Amino acid sequence: MAQLRGHSMLNTKWRRGDCMALQLIKLFVAATTTTEVAPDVARFFYITTAETAEGATLTIDAASFLQDDGSQATQLPALATNNSYFNVYINGVLQMEGISTYTPGATGVGSLSITVPTGSGSIPANTPVVLEIVQFAPSSNTTVTT
Repeated sequence: MAQLRGHSMLNTKWRRGDCMALQLIKLFVAATTTTEVAPDVARFFYITTAETAEGATLTIDAASFLQDDGSQATQLPALATNNSYFNVYINGVLQMEGISTYTPGATGVGSLSITVPTGSGSIPANTPVVLEIVQFAPSSNTTVTT
């Protein structure tokens, strides 16, 4: 058992001048964070009216798209930085990112442009094009206990 100036440390009252061993005094803090990520998906549909040849660009204005409910779109939503993405499907097939350019905005500004790569064949008339936009609305709740 440890001794302090000749006294047992157990059952001993500290007197002025007695020393206590050095200790590190720390706060105890615990935190729990719960994060939920809710995707917000919007789909826009278009049927091509003419063939788009290899090397050409098909540009679809916002007002040319139909929304999921069948109503005409009036604008394409802005994409949240680092928290959203878009996919383009032509005739039901997901396309590579590098062939399309998305511009948010209302009619006359908002559009989807698809550049048909040389050597890949054309996009025939009456081909469905689907624009899918996925945005995330994350929310976090932190509980701190001390």
